[in-house]
Amino acid sequence: MGAVKFTKVLIANRGEIAVRIIRACREMGIATVAVYSEADVLAPHVLFADEAVLLGPAEPAHSYLHIERMVEAARRTGAQAVHPGYGFLSENPDFAAACHEASLVFIGPPPPVIRALGDKSRARRLAAGAGVPIVPGLDDPGPGEGALREAVLRLGLPVLLKAAAGGGGKGMRVVRNAADLESEAQAARREARAAFGDDALIVETLIERPRHIEVQILADTHANMVHLGERECSVQRRHQKVVEESPSPLADEALRRALGEAAVRVARAAGYVNAGTVEFLVDRRGKFYFLEVNTRLQVEHPVTEMVAGIDLVQAQIRIAAGDALDLRQSDIALRGWAIECRVYAEDPESGFVPSPGRILHLHEPQLPGVRVDSGIRAGQDIPVHYDPILAKVIAWAPTRPAAIRRMAHALRAYVILGPRTNLSHLRAIVEHPVFGAGDLSTEFLADHLGDWRPPAPAPEVVAMAAMLMEHGRAFPVSSRHALPGAGASSASFTDPWDALRGWRLA
Repeated sequence: MGAVKFTKVLIANRGEIAVRIIRACREMGIATVAVYSEADVLAPHVLFADEAVLLGPAEPAHSYLHIERMVEAARRTGAQAVHPGYGFLSENPDFAAACHEASLVFIGPPPPVIRALGDKSRARRLAAGAGVPIVPGLDDPGPGEGALREAVLRLGLPVLLKAAAGGGGKGMRVVRNAADLESEAQAARREARAAFGDDALIVETLIERPRHIEVQILADTHANMVHLGERECSVQRRHQKVVEESPSPLADEALRRALGEAAVRVARAAGYVNAGTVEFLVDRRGKFYFLEVNTRLQVEHPVTEMVAGIDLVQAQIRIAAGDALDLRQSDIALRGWAIECRVYAEDPESGFVPSPGRILHLHEPQLPGVRVDSGIRAGQDIPVHYDPILAKVIAWAPTRPAAIRRMAHALRAYVILGPRTNLSHLRAIVEHPVFGAGDLSTEFLADHLGDWRPPAPAPEVVAMAAMLMEHGRAFPVSSRHALPGAGASSASFTDPWDALRGWRLA
């Protein structure tokens, strides 16, 4: 790839992914602009960037989801490009279009591609037209439940109801009994409408206990496209990925080649540009079906980076700058095995509900072959307003058993006191013999850890937490610098950049 043309990039996100993007930019000699809400005034991504701009109050609609403020922050700071990370506005075609209209480069696919692939019905038709198998199903027959019932009867039970406009498990319901269809459809529509502003559903034949396998692609504006192998993402809770790995323990060379070729066919049919992920379900017979395309950087991208030796964020930036890929498919060689565990601030004893609060003590593992993509620090208050992901632990080793052992060691060495976390649950997963055997499905947790309960903390840990809580002190806060209309006028909120006016532009 050639020289990078950007000198400054705004990161339209927060937390660990914002820190990850900032690190990539630093290696490339690109200055970075962080954005933040009042809840993130002292968050690591804010302190780590070269500049920072306050967007507004903690609520995402007034900060990280506010398109006009995000674009204005980029224009005000002189950024030439915007990286959306994942979540928030990353797959919003209106945001991508607003960036283009403001002469900003959106580091991702073109708006029409985002819009087309964000509609699950259109994406299914596109994949089928490209000769890629899709799960038998039907587009939403309409708002009448009679039409929906007729569609379900045509397919046969059980079926899966899915939001046509979204993903991430929202608006998704399994229906096994015809008597439950109306209530489940109403619940799916409500959730889809709340999450995506669209209550249209797709009805699909339910594939029992499938494996969830996805393929990473890179595509430039010069018609070059490669895939970087597959990731196994079958360990899920409530349709949310928890542990991912690359390669998949299921895939042999024939399946890997077939999945990669199918992913490239779908991407080419869509006119794809930049990094993306084509997701598949694989049934118990080894037959795969197209699921969807994620038009952004995935949370689990590090496992691909570790085995392929390619920095995906830097590749995204170079592609967005107009550079041609200097890779051909024959250049891609996967080496070793990588496993990722997502660390969340959530309470396993209470159904994994979010667990906000102050981090009283933090020790992240620093071990050979272990990478921690973190967005937290000791003393930080974890807000309730956002996804509770704190960090990701990635372990690489030459073989899968060695990677599992390394991951187990890293999780045992990871200490977070304050908010409750899922660290003990992650340890239970990677140390489970069925996980070790690679016999995975999307029902792995329900089948093997459905009655799991977290172990009681050691007395010394309880004592340390009590001591830290006793001596913890709140940071004084209040705010002055903000974008016009950002709503940050509270006298109790202080902008830390005010004291750094001569060092950074706030």
